[in-house]
Amino acid sequence: MGLRAQVRTRDGWAVQHAVVTVTDMTGTQVLRASADEEGTARTYEPLPAGAYTVIVTAVGYAPSASTALVTASGRIEAGNVVLARQGGVELPPPGSWSLDPAHSSVGATAQHLGISSVRGRFTEFSGRIDIDEDLARSRVEAVIDAASIDTGNGMRDKHLCSPDFLDVDRFPEITYRSTGLVPAGPDRWTVQGELTMHGVARRADLDLTYLGTGPDPWGGVRAAFRATTELRREDFAMNYNQVVQAGISAIGTTLRVELDIQAVQGEIPAV
Repeated sequence: MGLRAQVRTRDGWAVQHAVVTVTDMTGTQVLRASADEEGTARTYEPLPAGAYTVIVTAVGYAPSASTALVTASGRIEAGNVVLARQGGVELPPPGSWSLDPAHSSVGATAQHLGISSVRGRFTEFSGRIDIDEDLARSRVEAVIDAASIDTGNGMRDKHLCSPDFLDVDRFPEITYRSTGLVPAGPDRWTVQGELTMHGVARRADLDLTYLGTGPDPWGGVRAAFRATTELRREDFAMNYNQVVQAGISAIGTTLRVELDIQAVQGEIPAV
């Protein structure tokens, strides 16, 4: 066997479209092989003994080059070759991922009386993440049931659902659709998108951190993300304000939104 190499991402995923090229010390190509669906590239023709350069390339990834010495066996065992995303940025493998509400949270924090915070969360939501080979073309969509707001106080939740705030009878859904994806670091991204809430659509960018992928106990594969943004209530025509004393409002005008997301590769299995 002339060559065998396993091409992987840093999370251990196969890079199915990788190409492995072997050149001799004069720079002449002597072997070329494409990875299969398992990320394995192999050839069977033995190589003459000597020193070679093994170059691994794939669209969207930074190339890797290493030196290999071939002995009388006539083969190169390159082992696992780990490719980093171009520019060092990472996301899960390409494909569709479904948000798992049972293991995710969508929360928001507002100031109360100017001295403390009130935290709430939405308990009903769904969404989808589509990762493209061209990461910039990846997409995120999410829908939140506005009436599922839960702050731990029934009277306050009822007020938040009223026309003073979310007006859930007229606007039962909060939606988010991404319009772009820009790298902000090795594991960080800016998700550019549009949030529609209370019948008003406004641009809302998310600061996203990709936390990695791994198997779950149910035979699936999961990816984890954390995202934050800040919203102003008045941008969404929620102008209710109760002044308790000069310069101090009962409820702050700015909301800090925090998302902790697990997504399942493909569709979430029915239970």
